[in-house]
Amino acid sequence: MGYAQLVIGPAGCGKSTYCSSLYQYCETMRRTIHVINLDPAAESFDYPVAIDIRELISLDDVMEELDLGPNGGLIYCMEHLQENLDDWLEEELANYLDDDYLVFDCPGQIELFTHVPVLKNFVDHLKRKNFNVCAVFLLDSQFITDVSKYISGCMASLSAMVQLELPHVNILSKMDLVKNKKDIEDFLNPEAKVLVSELNQRMAPQFAKLNKALAELVDDFSMVNFLPLDLRKQSSIQYVLSYIDNCIQYGEDADVKVRDFDPEDD
Repeated sequence: MGYAQLVIGPAGCGKSTYCSSLYQYCETMRRTIHVINLDPAAESFDYPVAIDIRELISLDDVMEELDLGPNGGLIYCMEHLQENLDDWLEEELANYLDDDYLVFDCPGQIELFTHVPVLKNFVDHLKRKNFNVCAVFLLDSQFITDVSKYISGCMASLSAMVQLELPHVNILSKMDLVKNKKDIEDFLNPEAKVLVSELNQRMAPQFAKLNKALAELVDDFSMVNFLPLDLRKQSSIQYVLSYIDNCIQYGEDADVKVRDFDPEDD
């Protein structure tokens, strides 16, 4: 059985930085992971790329040959990946063992994990290949101090949960840039009353019912909470990784190593 993280989130939220820091941490801990690039628009990496979608298709080539913009070109690239799951991806994954740990660095176009079925089909393919997969949704902590932006992030996270149907971990990235961490404590485990109160203070009265409905949606299902991630601290990376490992049951089927402490016979 293989294990995989699908790292998703809006553009600029720190997905590639997260993958790089995770790789460096695991290397320090003598644990093997393989980071795979699924972004056809990527230019450079701070981690060794195990598999690169740009070997299959490049966004620049698509935009030039088909006269598409960045968004349309990216959708085309991902649909091309979907068409080649049984050929190109199957051949690339054959180089890894059944118990390998893969981290997929995904593009930041929000349509890919909210309503376009490309990533959903990609996940289904991994499941058929006996992979336990977890969605890791990153949200920039710099935008969480504004409650309206926070609600938008929660809605995007819920959309990804519904679309992908995977164990799901939400992470507040770039915590090292937050000056006063007390400002975001209320957002890690949101409460409807607090959210409604702040939304009503910022928005016109005619939005009161909508604000209440959105806040209750987040609160009633208890599906949205966030883990803070400060990449400067190994303890923070370790905590997030252990949480994700628990979601995908990593290591639970490993053989128990028992050391014989019985004294030798005379």
